[in-house]
Amino acid sequence: MARTLRPGAYDCGIDAAMGLIEGRWKVTILWALDEGAHRFGELRRLLPGISEKVLASNLREMEEAGIVRREVFDETVPRVEYSLTPAGVSLNAALVPLGAWGKEHMLGVAAYPELADPADVAV
Repeated sequence: MARTLRPGAYDCGIDAAMGLIEGRWKVTILWALDEGAHRFGELRRLLPGISEKVLASNLREMEEAGIVRREVFDETVPRVEYSLTPAGVSLNAALVPLGAWGKEHMLGVAAYPELADPADVAV
């Protein structure tokens, strides 16, 4: 008998983690927030090419998932900062090996000559 998953259910841990970071911008937002808390405008400047609508939508989804914290400061001019929750910090740490794999296998040796195997160098 085939099992039918309800929306939002996952088969494995990889599927669940990928569900949190799917989309073009979420991983980039995570990396930007790894440096520390940022205001919306700061994030927008750090991520050239992202629209305000997409940034706001991604931040909202990540907040609902519990990986980003939104803190509103009660000041005369309201200020909002976004930062990583402990779950977001651990997710970023889990992405480090994936980034290393991408650097080694996808960006190529030309971008990172220190990864070159001396046996592969043409004489």
